[in-house]
Amino acid sequence: MIKGIAISTVWVLDQNRAKEFYTEKLGMEVRTDLRMGGAGGPRLLTVGAKSQPEVELTLMVPGPPGMDPESADVLKQLVGKGMLGAGVLATDDVYGEYTELKARGVEFLQEPQERPYGTEALFRDDSGNRFSLVQRREQLDLDRGWVDCVDEKWTEV
Repeated sequence: MIKGIAISTVWVLDQNRAKEFYTEKLGMEVRTDLRMGGAGGPRLLTVGAKSQPEVELTLMVPGPPGMDPESADVLKQLVGKGMLGAGVLATDDVYGEYTELKARGVEFLQEPQERPYGTEALFRDDSGNRFSLVQRREQLDLDRGWVDCVDEKWTEV
């Protein structure tokens, strides 16, 4: 029986830079950092939120042995353009976290804004991956008459 998600992949362009970004700017901790198969093998680098030890992000550079060079190049281009959404990170204080992360040099695409599901800010990691930082509501706010998100902006009717 599946118990949940243990590791999720975030494609990055440089593992050393990503390690610095995720630990020093986002405050995550390194869980694993090793070479598989010896010195020339692929690097397994995982990080995670200190308060959630059961979930890890593996920071992987697209390429061999699991990916052919052409596919790796395409994926690197998409990552670099910011076309991939890597996930949603939860917080209890989106305004405080936004202020702290911005002071650490995190590039935000959108300051905190109200959404039907909570308050959300959008940022990119050092490779271009987009993340949502969300302080969730206990239940969806469907009373405001939200309309669809267009160009990353929610509006009310």
